[in-house]
Amino acid sequence: MKSHHIELEYCTQCRWLLRAAWMAQELLTTFESDIERVSLVPGTGGIFEVRLNGEVIFSRKQMERFPESKELKQLIRDRIDPERSLGHSDR
Repeated sequence: MKSHHIELEYCTQCRWLLRAAWMAQELLTTFESDIERVSLVPGTGGIFEVRLNGEVIFSRKQMERFPESKELKQLIRDRIDPERSLGHSDR
C-alpha cells in the first residue's frame, strides 16, 4: 500500500533543484510501491532537507554535507520496511 510521503526541500538560491529532482527520481524508482508521493519544496538559505512523513531524516546543515543516494535509500528503508534488501545499495 502506498502510504509514505517524502519531501525534498532544496535551496533555490543555491540552484539545487536538479540535485533534489535526481534524488526524487532515485527514491521513486526504489520505493515505487511504498511511496504515495515525493514533493520538491523550494526553500532558501542553503537548505537541503529530506523528510519522510514529516520527520526530518537528513539535513544538509546538520550533517554539513549532502546525502548519498545509497544513504537516503537505507534511511528510508529502515523506517518503512527494515527487512527489504536494497541490493547493491546495501553494500
